[in-house]
Amino acid sequence: MCFIGHGAFGIITKPIWCNYFAVFGIGHDMAYHLMPVVGSIDILMGLSLLFYPTRMVLSWLVVWSIVTASLRPLSGESFGELVERAGNYGAPLALLLLSGPAKSCWFRIGDKPQPDAVTFNRIFLCLRITVFLLLLGHGWLNWIEKKALLAQYAGLGFSNPVRIAHIAGSLEILAAFAILIRPVRPLLLAFFIWKMGTELFYPHYELFEWIERGGSYGSIFALWLAVGKSRQAAMTLSKTQLTSQLTL
Repeated sequence: MCFIGHGAFGIITKPIWCNYFAVFGIGHDMAYHLMPVVGSIDILMGLSLLFYPTRMVLSWLVVWSIVTASLRPLSGESFGELVERAGNYGAPLALLLLSGPAKSCWFRIGDKPQPDAVTFNRIFLCLRITVFLLLLGHGWLNWIEKKALLAQYAGLGFSNPVRIAHIAGSLEILAAFAILIRPVRPLLLAFFIWKMGTELFYPHYELFEWIERGGSYGSIFALWLAVGKSRQAAMTLSKTQLTSQLTL
């Protein structure tokens, strides 16, 4: 979802991309010629990951996501834009960790990789940090009153979008730290629904924006699943220990 949505913006030549090409000294006209090329590559990478996932593509997407997210502050936007897009690079990183150690095959990932305890803990930590960053970044953008977010709240009928942005930002920042310290399933589920719902009202390119943020929803939902699996494993371990003690 993340890379297909991002690629779609290249195909439709989203004007703000000119700012990111300018970081490399690429002019306006050349940027418009390159956008569909970059967008097509993103879409192909996304589709390859969906139908035939490989460690090589995942590694490329992690690096590519960090680079493209970094272009936002490098082009003059808030550093919060880089932080908020943690889902773009955190989700493929979590899947890369799930696919096994670095010595694993770079050209194929098993259909149902089974992580051991050490790998699971690494994935769990990756997802916690990813969700923390994406909520922290979005709260940050709300607090600095990003124009697109204010337009979103105004479009929803709020008479004081600045106040709504500050309230939403405060809640997201508090939730970010709560999840980093101790993720709980009800809070994760609430913000999974919150993120999926609020992104539907983006003022421009609503469908593509919603699809492009799939890494954010996916990371939150994956962490929700991981918390459940972790709790189940803990309960199983407790029962085993209790059984052993009773047997003794």
